[in-house]
Amino acid sequence: MRVINTDGGLRAFMSDLEERGDSSSQSSESFAAERTVRSVINEVKEKGDVAVKEYTARFDCDNPMYYRVPKDVIGETYKKYKSDPNQQKFLEALKRCHANIEKFHTAQKREGYTISEKNGVVTGQRIRPLKTVGLYVPGGTAAYPSSVLMNAIPAKIAGVERIIICTPPRKDGTANPDILVAAKLCGITEIYLCGGAQAVAAMAFGTDNIPKVDKVVGPGNIYVTLAKKLLFGIIDIDMIAGPSEILIIADKSANPVYIAADLLSQAEHDALASSVVITDSGIVAERTVAEVERQLALLPRREMAQESLDSYGAIILVKDMDEAIELAEKIAPEHCEILCENPLEYIGKLDNVGSLFLGEYSPEPLGDYYAGPNHVLPTNGTARFFSPLNVDSFTKKTSYIYYTKNALKEASDDIILIAQREELTAHANAIRVRTDVEIGS
Repeated sequence: MRVINTDGGLRAFMSDLEERGDSSSQSSESFAAERTVRSVINEVKEKGDVAVKEYTARFDCDNPMYYRVPKDVIGETYKKYKSDPNQQKFLEALKRCHANIEKFHTAQKREGYTISEKNGVVTGQRIRPLKTVGLYVPGGTAAYPSSVLMNAIPAKIAGVERIIICTPPRKDGTANPDILVAAKLCGITEIYLCGGAQAVAAMAFGTDNIPKVDKVVGPGNIYVTLAKKLLFGIIDIDMIAGPSEILIIADKSANPVYIAADLLSQAEHDALASSVVITDSGIVAERTVAEVERQLALLPRREMAQESLDSYGAIILVKDMDEAIELAEKIAPEHCEILCENPLEYIGKLDNVGSLFLGEYSPEPLGDYYAGPNHVLPTNGTARFFSPLNVDSFTKKTSYIYYTKNALKEASDDIILIAQREELTAHANAIRVRTDVEIGS
């Protein structure tokens, strides 16, 4: 791993981070992928289920066992996990994850409010759930039951009436059983075996079999991500997710063994993953480099991790922790670990972070699976203005206003003055006709 001083090489590295996974990239590969996705979207819009099934046969499996997974298949799979000693531990672990995620997100639920004034004015806001939400869940070699929990639980708490899942079939034509079990835990029984951009398009437009949804959430490859981006506006989406990333702020007390392990936990995701350390200790930097090399040699995915570290990994040496915080705020990481003395002191010091992991016993994978906070987080510096997926992500808000005639009269001069300043005469007249002062009088 390279070691960078703030006075040498940092600007070039920061530039590389900003361009990593840029969804607006003008490369020939990006143009080709977008053309493909646009074609898929148009065909699904025109041909519906026929197009979805054709793409499934081409990319995933030429003979899926079913299009919609029968409820009894979901139920039987769950029963097998309960009775199979080899699966019971996994099921119980999922249940404990579910409980923690549910507890954390239940605290996020908000109610509407009403403000009543003495002059009879009433204003307020209603908060209510979306009607139908679609979860996209990868189901091939990369199947993530944890993502089912993270996406479905806040939607359930918000009160979403109908939640569906689209997930590609495995090569043998069946659904990934871990995903079926996670869905059952969340009370979801409407699961369709289709994936890719075609699944996102099917949920956006609706087909004879797959319902039109209000929002699509969940991770996917570049084609899924582009489909979500292109269909935003027809549907809402969670976010345009980029490659995963971790930033570790470490002082002289930090354990290089832990730092290296946590860096590699992100680097093994893919070649675009970013793993960065900011430290004010040269000794910690030196020992971390050695420890990364030692642990890397033991990883099954070491080639992927090495490529990630070579391109987007670094240890940045700063003069003190104040400079570390300042730099972290500029990077605005998805995951930020604080491996420092008194880690809780950093809660109020960092604003541009997807999720904070405080102390040496709070590694990033704890948040991926178990602790409760959502693992769907803003990436690529978007933590400056985006939030993690949460209960509010599955709600919409409507404001309401009630004025009496006297209350409107009290406000009329101000409203008319502003409307006239903006040269919106009809706006002003809509007030005048109600307060006995019409245009021209």
